[in-house]
Amino acid sequence: MRNFLFRLIGILEVAGGFFGMVNMLRRLLPFGTHDSIVAVIGLLFYAFVLIAGVMLLENSERGVTFSGWAQLLQLPLVATPIFSYGFHCGAFVNVYASLHLPVQLGLDWHVGSEGFLLAVAGPGVSRLGLNLLALLSWLALRLR
Repeated sequence: MRNFLFRLIGILEVAGGFFGMVNMLRRLLPFGTHDSIVAVIGLLFYAFVLIAGVMLLENSERGVTFSGWAQLLQLPLVATPIFSYGFHCGAFVNVYASLHLPVQLGLDWHVGSEGFLLAVAGPGVSRLGLNLLALLSWLALRLR
C-alpha cells in the first residue's frame, strides 16, 4: 500500500510539475512585466515539485523528504484583499470558508490540473482554505 501511495503521489507531482513549468514558461515570455516575477517564482516551485516527484518515483529517501515539503507548499489557500496565495500540482481537493457574514463553506476538487497564484492583491471577499489532498499526501509520506 505504501509503494502504491508513493507512486501515485510521485506521478501527480511529476505531471503537475511538468505542466506547471510549461505554463510558467508561457507566462514568462513577455519579459519585464510584474507577471514575470511571479512566473519565475512559480517556475521554481514547479521545478522543485517535479524533481521531488522524480526522486520519489526512484524510491529515494531524499525524494520522500522533498515530496513532503512539496505537499506543504500546496496546503494553504489564502485569498484576501491584501495577499493571495494558492498552489497545486496534479490534483486538489480544497475546503475553504469565505470570511464574510454569513460564513460559507465550500468544497472544490479537480484531477489533472496545476495552478499557482501569488498576488499582493485579491478578491473583495476573503477566503481561507486547505488542500485536503495535499494534507493526506503529506500524512501518507510520513508512513515510512
